[in-house]
Amino acid sequence: MSTSIRLDKRDLILAKGAHLMTRRGYHGTGVLEIVQAAGIPKGSFYHYFASKEDFAVQALEHLYEPRLLRYAAALSEPALGPRERVLSFYRELVVHFSRQEKPEYHCFIGSLSFEMADDCQPIARQVENILERSVAILAQCLMEARDAGELQRHTDCSALAEFIANAWEGALMRMKVRGSAASLDVFLNQLERLLAPGTPDID
Repeated sequence: MSTSIRLDKRDLILAKGAHLMTRRGYHGTGVLEIVQAAGIPKGSFYHYFASKEDFAVQALEHLYEPRLLRYAAALSEPALGPRERVLSFYRELVVHFSRQEKPEYHCFIGSLSFEMADDCQPIARQVENILERSVAILAQCLMEARDAGELQRHTDCSALAEFIANAWEGALMRMKVRGSAASLDVFLNQLERLLAPGTPDID
């Protein structure tokens, strides 16, 4: 079997299994359901994954590595200033959800966090690693904004990035509960105020 075919089958299992696990939860999704969704024999699952736990860890990387790359690309767009990169990224997301009659958001990382963070250290570590990488990407862009004079010199960019990331996740959760993108509009309005150029620092 060629390497490309093997990788395609693994990617198929990861995609189908993550889709199921996001909606049913970790404990509500069995290996049998995963392989049935992928249309493969059960033995093939264990060719790629040592266990369901190992599958979840690999699925997190499979889903979020491309998203982190897109996030990093958006926040390093040379045609925009660093402050505008952040605002533009979140504006586009808000528009995306606002266009839906009833906004839907299914978060694999959030689902696993709530269900497994206390019970499974490998999954918890993978979740934290992904979240830290996301915050680091945002912090880097905010540092560029600070260096460009778009934020005050004393701004703690790491803390600000973590605050923005946490606020966004909270807004998404409220959107899911409400069935409305109103919480995202509030987030974006506050983000624009938070990143608005302030009074210049005085030497």
